[in-house]
Amino acid sequence: MASVSFGSAGQADVPALPCRHPGLLMAAVMGASVIQFLDATIANVAIPHMQSSLGASLDSVTWVLTSFIIAGAVATPIVGWVSDRFGSRRLFLFVVAAFIVTSMLCGAAANLTQMVIFRILQGFCAAFIGPLGQTIMLDITAPSKQARAMSLWGMAVMIAPISGPMIGGWLTESLNWRWVFYVNLPIGIPTLFVLWWLLPSRPIVDRKLDLFGFSAFALGLAALQLMFDRGQHKDWFDSWEIIIECGLAISFLWVFFIHIRTTDNPLFPKELVGDRNFLMVLVFMILMGIMMIAISALLPPLLQNIYGYTVFDTGVLLAPRGVGIFITMIVANRLLGKIDLRYMVAFGYTVAAWSLWEMTGWTSSMGKSDIIIVGLVQGLGMGLTFMPMNVIAFSNIPPAFRTDGSGLMNLMRNVGASMGISLVTTMLARNIQVSHADLVQHVTPYNMPGVDPGATAERLGSVGEGLMRVIDGMVNREAAMIAYLDDFQMMAIVVLCFVPMAFLLKMPNMAPGSAPPPVSE
Repeated sequence: MASVSFGSAGQADVPALPCRHPGLLMAAVMGASVIQFLDATIANVAIPHMQSSLGASLDSVTWVLTSFIIAGAVATPIVGWVSDRFGSRRLFLFVVAAFIVTSMLCGAAANLTQMVIFRILQGFCAAFIGPLGQTIMLDITAPSKQARAMSLWGMAVMIAPISGPMIGGWLTESLNWRWVFYVNLPIGIPTLFVLWWLLPSRPIVDRKLDLFGFSAFALGLAALQLMFDRGQHKDWFDSWEIIIECGLAISFLWVFFIHIRTTDNPLFPKELVGDRNFLMVLVFMILMGIMMIAISALLPPLLQNIYGYTVFDTGVLLAPRGVGIFITMIVANRLLGKIDLRYMVAFGYTVAAWSLWEMTGWTSSMGKSDIIIVGLVQGLGMGLTFMPMNVIAFSNIPPAFRTDGSGLMNLMRNVGASMGISLVTTMLARNIQVSHADLVQHVTPYNMPGVDPGATAERLGSVGEGLMRVIDGMVNREAAMIAYLDDFQMMAIVVLCFVPMAFLLKMPNMAPGSAPPPVSE
């Protein structure tokens, strides 16, 4: 594989790609990252409104979300190759501009076919923005300031998806669903002009694409994402569609892993797949997707359907998680070089697990304060893990392979998000049924002395029927609450199991208060 030499940039504590006005350029890169990560969740709350407007069925309208996810999964593996082949500046400007245009087209879509086509194009562009944005943030900052840059970028990565449902709900209620796409324009257009003005470029590299490896990996990921996204709707392995998708995912990914170990020109550089820290961080990225996105998918319906909060109130109650992330990312930056980063990661996940366990004690009649406090603590834990993991992941990765590394990390986080959402929604649906069956057993004359619910309803006629519906609604509400608590318990256990794995990471050598210098080739 051809390599790019960045000289001694890392050794001299100067940026690999010097630029004018680095602060303004960083703000523009973050603006592009925000709209990309925002679109991963902002459209979810608008799906019911899209269904009626686009004349789609309940089954087919989910392709608005599925198409975006699959396009991103398919495109992500070749981000590094395309960047080397066509130049990072040219590619980033193109995908940001195309993302803005496709966002506008999504908002103007007249039917479901148009919407799915535009979402595929939007997802394809989004796959490039995240990895390239992270790479640019590292390239334009000196090694001693890279941890701070990762903190700033990490805020966009973690806060934007959390804010998506709140912003999407507010826009849908205040204006209409089309504004969940149009909102990208006032952020994206100024961002694009700044990028065009200031963005430098990495050298172009004549790098050969592992077409066979890419095809196997892309097809395996597409089948896997389809399985995760449609599994609950199709009742999982009771459906031949899910069985076929599972078989294809296993087959293609197995072929890819065998191929990458034997080929002389692998899809991903050997410097990545051979680095223990990087591979371990990829596993943690899967957990990050499960923890960050899956909990974001659970909380809005819980707060709206069980507690009866409006979309705006729900967003306000979820905001403390973002505040917690912001606080601990600043703290983590100041602790760099002063404590072992592995302790920081382990402590962050422990705090996150504890907050999830506290959520298992929620009741359907509690107030807002418990939700706010637990959300803040959860954000503190999540924010404490992200930046140290990025520092550890890139500590031994040559600068030339940052784009490939960033792409893989984004991909694993998205896979974890799909896996987590599928897992928690499946558990939720099934546990609601189980809990409902358990609770209705106690709505009998034997458990309600002096009252026979069936006989009373029959004597009261239509009033009795209304009474029974009220009782059934109460049972449904409590059954759903129990199912949510079961999900929280499962997630707490999963996160806690990952805590010891932090000590399998190898601590990078770094000076106090600085990020590890990139390794030049």
